[in-house]
Amino acid sequence: MQPELETAIDEIVNEAIVQDDSGNAVEVNMDDLEVPQPVKDRIKQEFEYILKLLNFGNMGHDIFRRWYIDGRMFFHIVIDESSPAQGIQEVRYIDPRRIRKIREIQKAKDTKTGMEIIKQQKEYYLYNERGVIGAHSNLGTRIAVDSIVNINSGLMDAKRSMVLSYLHKAIKPLNQLRMVEDATVIYRLSRAPERRIFYIDVGNMPTIKAEQYLRDIMVKYRNKLVYDSSTGEIKDDRKHLSMLEDFWLPRREGGKGTEITTLPGGQNLGEMEDVKYFERKLYKSLGVPISRLEQNQGFSLGRTTEITRDELRFMKFIMRLRNKFSGMFDDLLRVQLVLKRVCSEEYLLEFNEKIRYDFNNDYN
Repeated sequence: MQPELETAIDEIVNEAIVQDDSGNAVEVNMDDLEVPQPVKDRIKQEFEYILKLLNFGNMGHDIFRRWYIDGRMFFHIVIDESSPAQGIQEVRYIDPRRIRKIREIQKAKDTKTGMEIIKQQKEYYLYNERGVIGAHSNLGTRIAVDSIVNINSGLMDAKRSMVLSYLHKAIKPLNQLRMVEDATVIYRLSRAPERRIFYIDVGNMPTIKAEQYLRDIMVKYRNKLVYDSSTGEIKDDRKHLSMLEDFWLPRREGGKGTEITTLPGGQNLGEMEDVKYFERKLYKSLGVPISRLEQNQGFSLGRTTEITRDELRFMKFIMRLRNKFSGMFDDLLRVQLVLKRVCSEEYLLEFNEKIRYDFNNDYN
């Protein structure tokens, strides 16, 4: 909902997910996998089926964007229990605010040593429509661990009890930017107008009479013109003195007489360095090069002589995001291959690291 964050997120998502003319954004790479060619063809076929279930050709940007913003993503794998060999039938997205993983541990004391040992451990996911707070009551739908695909950002809080989003580190710079912007607007509104100062000669009047005389002069000579937006008319509106209007000050006998001077407005209203500083700090917290977000910068696809250090750092950040995000493909492909009996789960664990995913890039 913040325009600066929206621009930075779009830059990251557009760089991570690049579709070609046919709508493909990612392909499976099995060059290092030492298996027969028919097995490779079958794995590629099942991977394309997974992309079709996710509708990745049309929803790839939205899926990656949702994962980047939330820091967590859950998918429910739906299969036909009567015929599991048909593979995954549907992949349903689950709101990460409504599901959490439960681990129940039963402990018992060792009769010989007297130490506590883990006797039994159960793990499952608990889904609750009321969200995470409602799920604390252990009320909801239990879902087996094997039926859920969970990928997260890998970022944890200080207590390592909650997964954080990549946007978490931008909260403080964003709040600072908004505070400085509001202060700048208030300063401009209060310092922009030129106000008059009326020094009224009250002679030797007592204080009470001098204040009453000053108020009478203010009411007599001051009219406030107000524009009524509902009727389009301009009318006089006599109200109390505000901070943006004229000043009326009494002057005793022996000094100068009645005098009217002008208080100049602010002279440095065009200074925006503070706002620009916190804006750059915000983009830096997100890892986006400032040159990508400035309007007067050019665009090039090209040569290594034009690659800056910030661009290289940004590309490495995008590669890390892609590696984290690829965990979704690993889990879905593992379930699909085991259900279709292409290979066993033990065999998959052996060459899991040799299966890579090549994302398209805007450069060659």
